[in-house]
Amino acid sequence: MDKNHSNLINRHNMVGGQAVIEGVMMKKGDDVALAVRKEDGSVEVKKSSFKSVRKKAKVLNWPIIRGIIAFFESLVLSFKTLSASTDMLDLEDDKSKKGEKKSSASTIFIMVLSVILGLCLALVLFTIIPTYVAGFFLPKLLAEYAEAKWYGPLLSLTEGVLKVIIFIGYLAAVSLMKDIRRTFEYHGAEHKAIACFESSKDLTVKNARKCTRFHPRCGTSFMFVMILLSILVSCFIPASLGLVTRIIIKILLLPLVMGIGYEFIMFAGQNENTITKILSAPGLWMQRITTREPSDDQLEIAICAIKSAVPELYPRVDLEDYKITESDNRDHIGNVGKKYPKREPLYSLPKSKSDLFYRSAECTVTNAPIKVTTQNGEKQVNLTVKKYEPLKSIEIVAEPIEE
Repeated sequence: MDKNHSNLINRHNMVGGQAVIEGVMMKKGDDVALAVRKEDGSVEVKKSSFKSVRKKAKVLNWPIIRGIIAFFESLVLSFKTLSASTDMLDLEDDKSKKGEKKSSASTIFIMVLSVILGLCLALVLFTIIPTYVAGFFLPKLLAEYAEAKWYGPLLSLTEGVLKVIIFIGYLAAVSLMKDIRRTFEYHGAEHKAIACFESSKDLTVKNARKCTRFHPRCGTSFMFVMILLSILVSCFIPASLGLVTRIIIKILLLPLVMGIGYEFIMFAGQNENTITKILSAPGLWMQRITTREPSDDQLEIAICAIKSAVPELYPRVDLEDYKITESDNRDHIGNVGKKYPKREPLYSLPKSKSDLFYRSAECTVTNAPIKVTTQNGEKQVNLTVKKYEPLKSIEIVAEPIEE
């Protein structure tokens, strides 16, 4: 089915996604598909519909305005998806497991409260703190230059540098958490699967593995673009205004920054040229923190989510094809603390060969058969990487070549 349609449709911007706890959500139009890997290695898919309010009035589809609407809708969908993935993984508290489910009204209240608290935290971290710190210290350090023409842009640039430092520091800090690192692996799987889909290749683990894990339409890129745009917009706010006034003006201008950022992200996703590559580069660099190389079973989840979200191209999705054993699923968040038998390699790899499989950032496996010594003598084997962490560890599985 994939081959028959590969040249008939433009797949760019057709599908968007989100990594969740032990899963991936994919969205095409109004159709949403959430695929999660359960503790026992099986896959569960939940389909739903999410209709944008932009369809109700043409004015909501005007440039800038559509970006503001899309931002808040993405927040709502994100919280709904995270809540659904938690339910599918049975990660509720004890009361919920006993059947005492929260009412729909309380669920909506909690979701709205979470969105509000999230936005407040973002305002504090990326608007109030940088503006306050720069506005408090810079006038004292450069008091005699307060009337200079370059003082205003310097103040805005200082605020922007502080925002970038806070942003990178926050991402680096959360990436140290094991559960977050695993979600970042699913994030990488989401990007690879979408890149494979948009290239019109067969949607397989082998093809997705070859695709990049960095995508110009990623939320990480959007956040970084917003930071850069906020620096530019801040240059037009007079430095002579009071600290509180500057903060209020910046908050009021945030919707404009969101709208412009959305337009750029969508344009960059549809038009790949030298200019868009240069402008998108900082956001793509940030994805080196928020995405990691996924395992094959994580790629399977992302592929399963895309196929479930695009039934016109993939009418039949057999979830049994993506099932793995619980032992192979030992890194699952629900299997933490459980004991499993140690994985034994089929063949022992000579230490002298190990350096062939290391690089500074990515892993390369030679296609040439390698001879290893076994109990039954010398064997020819193909080597594949099961799991790889740059400069940390590598797990290699050897399969005998059929004679």
